[in-house]
Amino acid sequence: MPTVSVDKADLFERLGKVYTTEEFDHLCFEFGIELDEDTTEEVEENIKKGLPAERPQLKIEVGANRYDLLCIEGIARALRVFLQLDKPPVYRYRAFGPGEKMITATVSKDTARVRPFFAGAVLRNLHFTPRSYESFIDLQDKLHQNICRRRALVAIGTHDLDTITAPFSYEALPQKDIKFVPLNKTQAYTCEELMELYKTDKHLGRYLHITKDLPVHPIIYDTKRQVLSMPPIINSEHTKITLNTRNVFIDVTATDETKLNIVVNIVATMFSEYCSEPFTIEPVQIIYPDGTTKITPEITPYKMTATASYINSCTGLSLTATEAAKLIERMSLHTSLSPNSTDEILVEVPPTRPDIMHECDVMEDAAVAYGFNNLKKTFPSTSTVAQPLAIGTLCDIVRRECAQAGWVEVLPLILCSHDENFAWMNRKDDGKTAVRLANPKTLEYQVIRTSLLPGILKTIRENKTHALPLRVFETSDVVVQDPSRESQTRNIRNMGAVWCNKTAGFEIVHGLLDRVMMVLEIPRIRETDSAAYGYYIKETQNPTFFPGRAATIHYRPKPDAGPQPNGKSAVETIKSAVSLLVPSANDIELGMLGILHPSVLEKFEIDFPCSALELNLEPFKKESLNVWGE
Repeated sequence: MPTVSVDKADLFERLGKVYTTEEFDHLCFEFGIELDEDTTEEVEENIKKGLPAERPQLKIEVGANRYDLLCIEGIARALRVFLQLDKPPVYRYRAFGPGEKMITATVSKDTARVRPFFAGAVLRNLHFTPRSYESFIDLQDKLHQNICRRRALVAIGTHDLDTITAPFSYEALPQKDIKFVPLNKTQAYTCEELMELYKTDKHLGRYLHITKDLPVHPIIYDTKRQVLSMPPIINSEHTKITLNTRNVFIDVTATDETKLNIVVNIVATMFSEYCSEPFTIEPVQIIYPDGTTKITPEITPYKMTATASYINSCTGLSLTATEAAKLIERMSLHTSLSPNSTDEILVEVPPTRPDIMHECDVMEDAAVAYGFNNLKKTFPSTSTVAQPLAIGTLCDIVRRECAQAGWVEVLPLILCSHDENFAWMNRKDDGKTAVRLANPKTLEYQVIRTSLLPGILKTIRENKTHALPLRVFETSDVVVQDPSRESQTRNIRNMGAVWCNKTAGFEIVHGLLDRVMMVLEIPRIRETDSAAYGYYIKETQNPTFFPGRAATIHYRPKPDAGPQPNGKSAVETIKSAVSLLVPSANDIELGMLGILHPSVLEKFEIDFPCSALELNLEPFKKESLNVWGE
């Protein structure tokens, strides 16, 4: 949740009242934001000690989707409307005088290779004060860190319009062909030189990776080829905004058009109150390479319909449409009553509220305006009793028995690196099993695990200082690809356990397997008993385990199980629910147990021998219900 620092005295002046900390905290709570800190006492202490101190600040925590509350202008405006001191503002385009033309910006086709979307806006006859100027800069930074995703998706540039000449062009050129004087510098640099210059800069250095290795770099020129900005890195010194700036040109470039529109709307609307005609914005015409044109910012209100009956059904109130409309207006939305229905409310969503997307958002605003604390507590009109899923019941049984046997449960992350899931376990990736992340943030989180053992082994590695033996288990999901499903994936509930001691302890994990099966009332049988029902283990060779010290676990369902609801036999149904099966008559391979190979232990930095067990629990859901007597 973003935290916004605002000048305490300035905010209270805008609200027309001086609040105590408790009163303002209550007001914030009622509005749906939170007062995080009041620095008044800290400032007074510094003054007493003779230390330099800034003006008292209020640090306010706002919702992550309320971009209109990221500056003092937006907070004061919203609170004044909430307190019914003002009506919601109406944002409008500036009317052009005789002979005036709309500013245009032409987008080059090469920008499609880097940042294809562009938007602009103009604020005329602004009057900055030191505090409003600081707020103007701070809002851009807040947006860059929030919706703009550190400039990766959207970048904002602001310029003194009186220092440049329209029309503008948004282009993408080779880095060696770009040269200008960057902000707060006195000499010109090429783009390549700027990449080296800002490599060690604490502020700008973190944005260089966005465009450094691209074949062309975005650049914005005016009609005289004067550089405005090199997004998303730096603006030009020539167009620098000062306290004396009266006309501001805002440029926004992006890889995401939706976020582009939100950002240009927020920046333009928030500071349009400082124009000589408050809340008036001059649009810019964007001309794209295919000839299409677009007017930005798009400040025409979005129209939608809400009903008093829906609001009442969700809140338990009995509001008329007129009463509901008054509540909605307190949240900066324009409303009017529908001439066709006594229940409908026509809502106009301003460009400052991109978080309003559905009638439920309007209902939530109405509830906030009414006051959540004022809603009556009532019992639900319907009463239901929850019932655990069969797989959940099964896991509870297994967890209880493992814990009572002295094993400790662990909960590793479900994401892991590709090497941990395959190479470190001496397994090969067939490309058809593991679900890969398309854009992993780090090497640690590349795939969704297909086995519980890597996570358990990492847990043991991080707890090597504990006394031996270490015996840990986990009962959780693994995920595999399944093209037959809509999601293309399947969750499978497995149980895994690892014993780590000075001796391998194969008999220990074998005993744990036998105990779990005994509790599930699944008898142990011989492989040759073709008519018997139960489980057996069979020696195998697997690179994860020590040669000659590994076995597969097989399960033979009851032969008399009747047809299932899907028309398949019980055996066919179970086999379709298990991913790693080896077809062998009616027997199902559920998992493996054995002594882990020394190379596996070496990769996980474990110095003692380990025995491991991994078992698929999916086929035993019915047995778990029988155990509980259900």
